[in-house]
Amino acid sequence: MGLHEKKIAGVPQFVSYFVPVIESMRQFEGQARPKQVFQKIIGNYEIPAEFLALTHKKGGSQFENKVSFARAYLVKAGVMTAPARGIWGLSDAGWKATLSDEWAANIFRIAREGFAVDDEEEKAPEDGVVSDSLGFWFVGASWSEGDQTERFLRDGIWQNGYEDKFSKLVRQMKSGDRIAIKSSFTRKNDVPFENYGRAASVMRIKAIGTIMGNRGDGLTVEVNWEEIDPPKEWYFYTYRTTVARARVEEDDMARRLVAFTFDGAEQDYGYFLGHSYWAERFAPNVDPMSISEAEDAAEDDNLSEQEILPYTVDNIISEGGFLERETLTGLVDRLSSKKNMILQGPPGTGKTWLAKRLAKALIDRKSPLPDQLRSVQFHPSLSYEDFVRGYRPSSNGLTLTDGIFLQVIEAARAQPDLAHVLIIEEINRGNPAQVFGEMLTLLENTKRNRADAMELAYRKIPGEKIHVPDNLYIIGTMNIADRSLALVDLALRRRFAFVTLEPLLNDAWADWCRDKSFPEDVIALIRDRVGALNEVIARDRALGPQFRVGHSYVTPSDDDCSDARVWFSEVIDTEIAPLLEEYWFDAPERARDATQALRVGL
Repeated sequence: MGLHEKKIAGVPQFVSYFVPVIESMRQFEGQARPKQVFQKIIGNYEIPAEFLALTHKKGGSQFENKVSFARAYLVKAGVMTAPARGIWGLSDAGWKATLSDEWAANIFRIAREGFAVDDEEEKAPEDGVVSDSLGFWFVGASWSEGDQTERFLRDGIWQNGYEDKFSKLVRQMKSGDRIAIKSSFTRKNDVPFENYGRAASVMRIKAIGTIMGNRGDGLTVEVNWEEIDPPKEWYFYTYRTTVARARVEEDDMARRLVAFTFDGAEQDYGYFLGHSYWAERFAPNVDPMSISEAEDAAEDDNLSEQEILPYTVDNIISEGGFLERETLTGLVDRLSSKKNMILQGPPGTGKTWLAKRLAKALIDRKSPLPDQLRSVQFHPSLSYEDFVRGYRPSSNGLTLTDGIFLQVIEAARAQPDLAHVLIIEEINRGNPAQVFGEMLTLLENTKRNRADAMELAYRKIPGEKIHVPDNLYIIGTMNIADRSLALVDLALRRRFAFVTLEPLLNDAWADWCRDKSFPEDVIALIRDRVGALNEVIARDRALGPQFRVGHSYVTPSDDDCSDARVWFSEVIDTEIAPLLEEYWFDAPERARDATQALRVGL
């Protein structure tokens, strides 16, 4: 097979010219004119005359066009340079590169992050998107009453099955937009690629159509439908929510999905298996124990849609959240808009407890998928190399390895319709500016797009750029009573919303204690004693309000005790007294007096 016929899987045909261009540039000692490179490739690869005679629709040479496209991408990737007008140059990366088809495909994917293909003839079949100005919608049709696909096709409509969800998205649908009815599930068996017995995400396309009108009620759009019989199945990059818009302007994977769904393109499984997110999950040597129980539980070989139990602020309240419903709703809304939030407060105010539940309320899922909600704890020795990317020992020496932050970024990119949350506990125990590095800039909610992508300190491929997806949220917790920690960097403060949690021995706390069979006199005693202690701490010049004792210390769990007085006495002895001894380490008599005051009447 000649160069003009060669096709590397998963990328446009002109990517096959990457290696020949670099080889030719090396033969010219790193600098050459375009015509010289054209002639060198023709001679090296014996390009037939009949192919050289072919022209594209604008009249230019197809061969020269492909070579020029290759050179443009190589410049974007940092492998080639433009030292002068009409001169092509080779960079240090171009001299050092180990040339192969795999290298060429990776270079293309990196360069493409900031470089759109304009010539239709040079696009991969998967890239044949009609227009970035059109909307491409993927919607579900399963209601509590059953599958509505047949009714939708018969009546020429699609309807949102929820009155309180997705209405904003439905109102964004406009005439001319394309729409597809889908169902999403996971499958272990009978997949068209080697999955080594692991569950793969599947999206079944049942019908496609064009939106003819929007009734403006957030519920119904009119559609000219075309049934897909038999339905088509798409793997890896799937939408699990009822309404999702494919962001073709931002994501190559979305463009491929749209071309598959509406233009009849074949799915290139190799392209997705080459993506780090799926490569890790479907690698032949991956440890089966590394697949979490939650992920395994999501598997569904019966091809039914997964039942999702919602999670709202009402769940937070029922589980022991003592903030007002309006306050909790405001926190979820603020997190949704700002993208980054830090919960700070005295010890025992439930910062980590609330962070996890705010995350689930944002995700709107009682049991989030394993990749949707992850946690990490900062500590003084944590580095950029641990958190973002760095070299780590392996059997082959040192390997450039992604940390948890890049892992959650890739997971969010792979599941664009789902919210993903990273909880960072004790964020001020590390050095956030140092740990995040250049990624700190990318946290801003206004820079969550490909146009603001940046190169990392450690790049796997020359020119590689990363951006933080719009569906990734970060919640940090911070104990403001820890005297060993420095003030938070101002750059971090600007990118996070800060919320201070207070000790809450309010009516909601009292109702919780009553539900645990605490007598009224014990509830009143705990509230009075802890309240008095916190007043003493707040007035102490060496301490202050940030050192008050939080309500978590005196909030019983379901099976904490049978005798409320005994339980409170044990909490004083084993939790509060040691804390006070640490507070007043230079005045032990004050700690002793405060502890005795708590015990009076017990």
